[in-house]
Amino acid sequence: MALLASLFFIWGFITVINNTLLPHLRSVFELSYTQTTLIESVWFIAYFVASIPSAKLIERVGYKKSMVIGLCMMAVGALGMIPAARLPSYGVTLFALFVIACGITLLQVAANPYVAVVGPANTASSRLNLVQAFNSLGATLAPLFGGYLILGRSTGGTATAEQVLTPAERLADAQAVQLPYLIVAVVLILLAIMIARYPLPAMGGKRVEKSERGSHSLWRHRNLVFGIPAIFIYLIAEIGVANLFINFVSQPHIGNVTHEKASHYLFLLWGGMMVGRFAGSILMRSMSAERVLAGAAIGACIVMLIATFTTGPTAMWALIAVGLFHSVMFPTIFTLGIRGLGPLTEEGAGLLIMAIAGGALVVVQGWLADMYGLQMSFLLTAACELYVLFYALWGAKPTNAFPDNR
Repeated sequence: MALLASLFFIWGFITVINNTLLPHLRSVFELSYTQTTLIESVWFIAYFVASIPSAKLIERVGYKKSMVIGLCMMAVGALGMIPAARLPSYGVTLFALFVIACGITLLQVAANPYVAVVGPANTASSRLNLVQAFNSLGATLAPLFGGYLILGRSTGGTATAEQVLTPAERLADAQAVQLPYLIVAVVLILLAIMIARYPLPAMGGKRVEKSERGSHSLWRHRNLVFGIPAIFIYLIAEIGVANLFINFVSQPHIGNVTHEKASHYLFLLWGGMMVGRFAGSILMRSMSAERVLAGAAIGACIVMLIATFTTGPTAMWALIAVGLFHSVMFPTIFTLGIRGLGPLTEEGAGLLIMAIAGGALVVVQGWLADMYGLQMSFLLTAACELYVLFYALWGAKPTNAFPDNR
């Protein structure tokens, strides 16, 4: 569990570096909101493309080797950001980030179901919320790292929202990502070496034999059928908030701060997710996961409406507060989605991880921001919270569940 917590930490850290990278790239390449969010869409398309190959690779070489391969892929992608910065090239940047995301997908397919089934089923949500809290710890620290080494060392990161950069300043700013990603690559390689030397235990459980497979259908399990779109839709909400946060807070009528200072507030957003996951892990020991999830969905919808229709500090702090409510959503939906799947757990988990590709549709929010304004685009996030509420109240109820024999 401690080793898995370190994996959750590192992929949370690397994923959230994107939140400081995106406003930086928007300045360097003079991108629209649609083009900016397309960068994150490419990141999440990797989940759709790589999930099934990842599952097959795990089946072929085992969990430990797959984790090592995933970390090495991430390191290669991080090193690819260096030539992308030197050129500089928008296309090479997209490819490097895609490689990193494929490596993270491999780790996700391995680690999430492992944590969920390694203990009693009735505490699976609590357990996954606990290790996901370490994912949020990495996400909390990432804005400070990116804010200091990327935004703090660039002209665009320390400029006001209205300032227009010269071509020479944009070229100089592009070089700022080299050191952070070199550090990330070194850490990933060291972690891969550590895991390769660690005697990771095999995950228990048998897959359904091919001769029996015809009598079992994943689609007879309502909690999984509605859980897949719940993960997909939730990711649109989480990634949309995180990716547009710095641009939102830096606007004159909201926070009126530089991108570098806005990244410090992003630290609070992810810090709220970390606190919420630790709290959720405790709450779910005495309260049903469905009730906790429903309360989080209602809270998230309320604060998103406040962020949309108010201005100044009120809107800014409402957007920060959504991190607290988003905290429990992914791990809770995931564990509710695989509840009662028995020998079909691995296949169901693979489909839920593939649904993380929903983050790719953040480009829709980018388009809404271009068409109707950044603030109004958060109505999409509020709508996503309503589906999560539906899932908590009805969609998560299992049907045709296998008995828990652990």
